Amino acid sequence: MERTDFRNRPAYTVPEAARYLSVPVAILRSWVTQRVPADVGLHQPDPIIALPQESPPMLSFWNIVEAHVLRSLRTEHGVSMDKLRQAVSYAEQALNVSRLLLSQELCTEAGSLFIERYGEIIDISSSGQIAMRSMFREHLARVEWDEWKFPARLFPPFTAGVFRTGARAVSIAADVAFGRPVLARGGISTAVIAARIDAGERLDDLAADYDLTPDDIEDAVLYERAA
Repeated sequence: MERTDFRNRPAYTVPEAARYLSVPVAILRSWVTQRVPADVGLHQPDPIIALPQESPPMLSFWNIVEAHVLRSLRTEHGVSMDKLRQAVSYAEQALNVSRLLLSQELCTEAGSLFIERYGEIIDISSSGQIAMRSMFREHLARVEWDEWKFPARLFPPFTAGVFRTGARAVSIAADVAFGRPVLARGGISTAVIAARIDAGERLDDLAADYDLTPDDIEDAVLYERAA
């Protein structure tokens, strides 16, 4: 199923995906592409996130989810990619979980074992591991899985903080708006809302047009400006 599922097909450029996830383009590119070695005799490790299309690099919806999970580990702890690779490799081999960063198993005991091993590799304290586990659970709560335990929808984090309508105001799903961010309530493209506001339309009028609240419209605009 994984190879043929439309959620695993190329759909996002690196700059586009980086914007949706609030990750610097250069950082995301380093996660999904292989560096060109200065010395052809040197071995370069495979990208930590495998793409369905490498030239030009295009991410799938599932890659977006993997990058979201990786972001929660990488950017909040400042851990080197080499050490992160060790932890991911250990978890996938020892726990026999394919594509761990994509797996709902991260919500179960497998996730706890992964964090424990990850904490050992980067040498963080026991209290640090507890804090990390808590933050990791918060990021995983932004992912919805289908009945086959594959990611179906992502609620990307708002870099500007938690908004009035909650942490799940905006969602990304491969089968909604061609995989572009929309308001979770109503399914209206956040980019369309921001464009209409920029064109001079009033917030209250847009809310009435889409049967939303003014707070919903503001959340869409805030997401677009933060992204």
